[in-house]
Amino acid sequence: MNQVMWERELKPNLWIRLIKGDLTQENVDAIVNAANSHLLHGGGVAAAIVLRGGISIQLESMKVAPVATGNCAVTSAGKLPCKHVIHAVGPVWGEGDEDAKLFSAITNSLIKADSLYLDSISFPAISSGIYGFPKDRCAVIFKRAILEYSNVFTDQYLKEIRICLIDKNDLNIFMKEFSSMGI
Repeated sequence: MNQVMWERELKPNLWIRLIKGDLTQENVDAIVNAANSHLLHGGGVAAAIVLRGGISIQLESMKVAPVATGNCAVTSAGKLPCKHVIHAVGPVWGEGDEDAKLFSAITNSLIKADSLYLDSISFPAISSGIYGFPKDRCAVIFKRAILEYSNVFTDQYLKEIRICLIDKNDLNIFMKEFSSMGI
């Protein structure tokens, strides 16, 4: 069972929560898949999403691929407890301009969720697994992207932004970074 480990209200009606648990069990409007540009879900979080949600997610993904790094696409969620899967293409560490690309993938996912009038979204730590993005740097960029989104989109529809991490060490890295939000 997924558990809230840290939470803050960024502004009225917008919460950020760090979750210890399995992204595929998140009961939110949308989960974010850490995808590759071809939306072929063969490893990591992407494979777990298709395994739990069903092949329909992969079949829909093939219809909307390719997706450029930093951008996202949406499919249904199959048998998952959410309504949508937002497939965000994060950078592979070492390809160049990784910070900006990750920031863009996070921001574009938030904007997409808002455009779909979703109340809640849950992210994995995009690019920090098999793509090799340093986890501490990933946490910094997530915090910056979420804070900028909350400041720029003053009339956002989203009410809850979650980051769901299965690994305790990853969770500790994000908790340390987000605890320094000063709110």
